[in-house]
Amino acid sequence: MIAAPAMLSSVLALAEGPLDAHAAPELRWAGLALLLPLLSGVLCLLCGWMKVRSKLPAALTIAALGGAFATILRLQGVVGETPVVINLFDWISWTWGDASRFHGFTANVDLYVDRLTVFWMLFVTGLGTLIALYASEYMESDVGKGYTRFFGAVSIFLFAMGCLVMGGNLVMLYLGWEGVGLASYLLIGYYFTKPEAVAAAKKAFIVNRIGDLGLALALFLTWQCYGTVEYAALWKAIEAAPASSEWTAQAIPWLLMLGAFGKSAQLPLYVWLPDAMEGPTPVSALIHAATMVTAGVYLIARMFPLFVVNPDALAAVAWVGGLTALLAATIGMAQYDMKRIWAYSTISQLGYMFLGLGVGTTFGASYHVFTHAFFKALLFLTAGAVMHGFAGQLDIRKLSGLLKVPGFRLVSLLAVLGCFWLAAFPFTAAFFSKDEILVSAFTAKDERVHLLGWIGLVVAALTAYYTFRVGFRVFFGPVKYEPGDEHHGHDDHGHGHDAHGSHGSHGSHGSHHGHHAEFHPHGPRWAIRVPLVLIAVGAILAGWPSYRTMLNHDEPNWVKTQVVQSSAYQGGSADSHGSHAGHDESSNEVAHAEQAHADHGHLVLGMDAHTAVGRLGSLACIAGILVSLYLHLINRGAADALRRTLMGSIATRWIVVGAERKWMVDEFYDWVIRLPLRLIANILSAIDELLLDAGIVNGLGALPAAVGRLFRPLYGGVVQGYAVTMAGGVALVAAWVIWIWLRGAN
Repeated sequence: MIAAPAMLSSVLALAEGPLDAHAAPELRWAGLALLLPLLSGVLCLLCGWMKVRSKLPAALTIAALGGAFATILRLQGVVGETPVVINLFDWISWTWGDASRFHGFTANVDLYVDRLTVFWMLFVTGLGTLIALYASEYMESDVGKGYTRFFGAVSIFLFAMGCLVMGGNLVMLYLGWEGVGLASYLLIGYYFTKPEAVAAAKKAFIVNRIGDLGLALALFLTWQCYGTVEYAALWKAIEAAPASSEWTAQAIPWLLMLGAFGKSAQLPLYVWLPDAMEGPTPVSALIHAATMVTAGVYLIARMFPLFVVNPDALAAVAWVGGLTALLAATIGMAQYDMKRIWAYSTISQLGYMFLGLGVGTTFGASYHVFTHAFFKALLFLTAGAVMHGFAGQLDIRKLSGLLKVPGFRLVSLLAVLGCFWLAAFPFTAAFFSKDEILVSAFTAKDERVHLLGWIGLVVAALTAYYTFRVGFRVFFGPVKYEPGDEHHGHDDHGHGHDAHGSHGSHGSHGSHHGHHAEFHPHGPRWAIRVPLVLIAVGAILAGWPSYRTMLNHDEPNWVKTQVVQSSAYQGGSADSHGSHAGHDESSNEVAHAEQAHADHGHLVLGMDAHTAVGRLGSLACIAGILVSLYLHLINRGAADALRRTLMGSIATRWIVVGAERKWMVDEFYDWVIRLPLRLIANILSAIDELLLDAGIVNGLGALPAAVGRLFRPLYGGVVQGYAVTMAGGVALVAAWVIWIWLRGAN
């Protein structure tokens, strides 16, 4: 258990942290980062209305996103250590009663800009621009059809993400949160004539509604407990009352956590993300690399002052992240569709990020978001380039030796580079960001999370294995390929066999194509190649902050300075506080010494945590790569033999079947949630139809008609009939009068 006094002292020190915001009306031009994507979305709408049949929507979107990136670059140069609030225009301002803090609600269209804001927006807008450039060629077969709709949705997506990150209050964050959900629904379901794409879009939208409910409730409770939803005022309110024992205050981080788990695809709400592969490949890169799936990590990092006062919530974040990372890695090992493998790796890497947040290192989590954004975008976009050139083929059993195929050498080299980064090979950018998280897990004050360090190392080995399972199968070995059955631009990929299969049956290069002899794969053009190269350069340079620190120990990590000069500063390690305003060089040296002492106080296999994690992480990575090298390059038949052996024993068959069927989580949800709800819905529908509608509503309505039919023969228009009726009526009245008279006489 994290010591309560330590946590309280951390919160009471808020005044010393970089949370004192001031107004900066002179920076209103920063709103261009939001206005430009919104403008491109409107222009794409006009292009659709005017039936534009050219690449103009792509050009407008690329220009707008490039302008937004330039705006953020300029903002990076002017924002200092103190956050600024930039009012764009007034929006909601209600007051009632005596106008105290609980008698008013204010949520203006403000920008809250600190180092974390700029840091996040740099890779969101930068990668968004490059992905839009890539998509301009990738989606060209849809020019005149869905091309305008695609780029309009991309513009909406980036506008909403900007609102989420730059908004000055929780209301703007929530609107951006819902906006990216809407845009992702439109993009995942882009191929709306495909039932699979429609189902995937609905699944993503509905599953995210669960998390969004948690975020909405957290917003309400935040106002109820602290009287404001604006960040600048909220930090001061938390400083004044850091550790409220009321259940409403204690529930806020748990509800925020639910929202984060939905948007960032963590247990138990991760099931929407693998199916999101039904969207075009640029959508996969956009959603899974730098934007939507990182929103949950950003939410917890931004609201970290609310989490540090609730150690149980932080422990829950850590455990959910660690278990998600492990579960997704085991599933990724047994999939055959390249994009789905990268999708499960995204879920797993997001688990690492939440593990980092839960063990208290917002720096490690944010750094891993940063490195992951580049190498995962690279892997998805190279997969898209392969798919684009091989008629939709993504089955790793039907592609081999692409490094030797003309037109795909550059793509293959960049994909292999991405594999090394995803596997966290020693001294790559991901190696440093992952190790920061694992070191924090082993050295955390909360002993409940120490086991997660070992789980993280296991996940590292599994990640290296399944990453190079793709790398060795697809890009190395003999040149063999079998084209897909889709036209370029359509992301419809089948799943085929249950085993790796014999490559001898695949269509091969040259004279061995068989019935695929007429197919010739075509390599990508410059609009795809240039973004891939730039993103690869970004993936390499993402490790530069750590390289500088290695070369000069007095040089602070640039990413760390961005995080600790924000509301997430309490998640920096001890030495990170040396970069705070007001800390001199001697205090920085003291912080370094304290951190070193803390690490030596937590021994892992007799070594200090940093040394142990570096060595064990490297060993896990190299071991995973070597196993994959043997099974998927040197002796590919051994992989099939191993699978047959495992399937042949009842004691191990469940491992293969479970991993290939994704541990039947979707089936479990069908049986436990979906089918019971459908049964209840059918029962209620039957009650409504048979009892309420047919029995009560229609029955009461039919009663007057039945009575009318009973008396209808008496009024047939025949005079004799009327006379008989009158006589009968008189007789009945007389009989009734006589009966009453006789009763009275008795």
